[in-house]
Order: sequence, then structure tokens, then C-alpha cells
Amino acid sequence: MKINVTKDPKRMGFDPKRLDRIGEHFQSYVEQKKLAGWLVSITRHSEPIYLAKSGLRDIEGGQAIEEDTLFRIYSMTKPITTVAAMILYERGLLDITDPVSKYIPSFANLRVFKQGSTQAPLTVPATEPMRIWHLMTHTSGLTYGFHHAHTTDAIYRANGYEWGWPPDVDLAGACDAWASMPLVANPGTEWNYSVSTDVLGRVVEVASGMGLDEFMKREIFDPLSMVDTSFYIEPERASRLAALYMPGVNGEITRLDAFGNACLSPQRVLSGGGGLVSTASDYAAFMAMMLNRGELDRIRILSPKTVDYMVTNHLPGNQDMDQIGRPIFSESNSAGVGFGLGFSVVINPADTKSLISKGTYAWGGAASTAFFIDPKEGLAISFMTQLLPSSTYPIRPELVQLVYSAMVD
Repeated sequence: MKINVTKDPKRMGFDPKRLDRIGEHFQSYVEQKKLAGWLVSITRHSEPIYLAKSGLRDIEGGQAIEEDTLFRIYSMTKPITTVAAMILYERGLLDITDPVSKYIPSFANLRVFKQGSTQAPLTVPATEPMRIWHLMTHTSGLTYGFHHAHTTDAIYRANGYEWGWPPDVDLAGACDAWASMPLVANPGTEWNYSVSTDVLGRVVEVASGMGLDEFMKREIFDPLSMVDTSFYIEPERASRLAALYMPGVNGEITRLDAFGNACLSPQRVLSGGGGLVSTASDYAAFMAMMLNRGELDRIRILSPKTVDYMVTNHLPGNQDMDQIGRPIFSESNSAGVGFGLGFSVVINPADTKSLISKGTYAWGGAASTAFFIDPKEGLAISFMTQLLPSSTYPIRPELVQLVYSAMVD
């Protein structure tokens, strides 16, 4: 999908001068050396109306951000993995109420942390089997080692699972390891951001009989012409990869090759939770398919009913993430935001303290990337950059503020 921007944003309900504020605002991030570079894409009713980019994909090499720049999208992989699972659901190859142990036997006898230390945790049997929908909604009781918020997080770190996994394991082995560690809560009782979608990726492999990369390519990437989205960047594409940065001690960003270059080698663990690399145009195709309720250019990936179900809040009692979840993201307010199957979902715009529409679904990645899909307004918005962690600056709420204030019709 090529992003060809309309020359008349007014026709699509946007004030051109107000749209210009977006680029001006984020250009200041580059000038202040807070970001190396960025790219913003906005479409409305499937028509691209705004594309802006600034800065460098590689400061040291002096290479500019281009429309074909490759970005590590990290957790923006999660919605794609969930779509993959729902493709199998539509074919009757899995059910979202299935126990995870049906596909990964090590999840049969889970235990929940009650008290104690990392070295001597006291656990009790889980009261509910972990089910597929728990993985899709991050209510599985699994966690991430990098949270540093609970004893279970420390147990993950002690076993080599913080920002990754031990070098000698594959996805099946990682899932078995996670199943052996205590859950932070009983499945279905709390929202806790976690390795759930990595486990879901393994379920996709078992249910489909294919590697996650092969299944995604065959069922999503090839049909949607997402030619640059993959878990691994071959040498011939490597020059297009944006370098990864993090804030330095003097306030300016510093390069992070040791972590960022993982995608330049084939991976033993295909991370459905955060392993994909993509381009703005590729991800625009994925967003357009979702906004069109499962179809793009007469190619149907999911049924409209399935998409509608995925972007409905699935948290118990229609609660938001503030009410049922553990605080994770310091840069965003999760009040008024629930969670569907693979996406956050706005359920009360007033509680979000932003201009965003009810029903908008979204997510972001660890390197400060983000997307928003607003069915009410026909909007699909993405922001691509490469700065860890995503909590460094309030990029996402600022993006929402700037885009919606530019809408005049």
C-alpha cells in the first residue's frame, strides 16, 4: 500500500494549517535531539490526507527517515498476532474459550503467587484454567520481567526473561518456562501487560501446523501486500533499518545497537508479542484492513462480525484498565480505556481526558511507535520512531491532541 497524500485535506474535514502543527510540534523533538527522526501518517475514510517525516533514521550515518524506512514495531506486533489467531478461530481450528493447555500441555497445572520471595515463593493452584481469550486480553496472570513491580516479575528476570529470553531456548521452550513460573493473579481477574501474546503466537503455530512467520506471511502479509513486514531483516534491506536510541545522561539520545540489532539475525524465538519490523506503509495496510472491518482491496482477512467483536471491551464488567489493571505506562492515562482482543479500546472519552472518540482502538510499541484507529471518524493514525522506552516523552497523547484538534468536519 503506497501512501499517496491528497492535495485537499479540507475535502476530508481537516484544516491544513492545523495539520501543519503536527509536523511543527514533532520537529521540535528532533531539533532538541530528543528523537532522531519520526514519520506520521493519517488517513480518513481510506484516503491518505497527511504524511510528514523529519530527522534521521541513522544519526551517525547521516541517513534520513524515508517512506520505506524499517522500524522495530515491538508491541504493535501484538494486534497482528491476535488477528492471526482469529483467522484460525474463524476456521474452527481454535476457540477463544479453549484452555491454553489444549495447545501447550505445560499450561495444565498453573500456580498463582501468594506470598514469599523470589527464591522461595509460596504459590497456590490457579482457580481457573488459562484460556485463549485471557491471552488476547492480558488477563492471563502472566507478566513481563521488565515491569519491576511484583515478585513474579523478579522471578522472570532470575530465569533470564526480562527484555528477552535465554539464548538457547525457542518459542516452545520459552512458553514451557513461563508456564512453570507463578502467575501474578488468577486468569481472568486482573489486567497485567505480559508475554501473553508470545504464548498466543505459539498457539497459532500449534493450531496451524506452521511457524508463526510462515502463517503471518501466508495469511496476512502477502494478501495485504505488506512486503516489508517480517521478524528478520535480510542484508539487502538492512540499510533501511532505523537505528534504535535511548535517552543519554546529558539529555540527548544515544545509540542502542546491542539491543536494536537483534532483528538483523534469524531469531529462535519468533515473538508474537514484539518481534516484527515494518514500514509506515505496511502498517497502514493493516490498519486499513481493520478499519474496513476485515477487508482491503477486496481481499478479506476477517469477517466484519469478528472485527467488531475484537474491538469491543472484553474486561470483566466493562471495566477499564485503571479499575482492573496494574499501572504500567507512566506516559498514558488508562482511565476510560478498556481492552478488546489484541487492542486497547476507548470506552469513556471523558475519562481519558483527551479528544479521542469512543470506540477508538489502538496500541503502541516499546520504541515509542503508536497507532490509533477511530471507526466513528474513519481515522487511521500511526507514528513511527525508534526511542526506548516509550514512556520517555508524552508522544502518544500529544499526537491525539494535535490530530483531533485539526479536524473541522
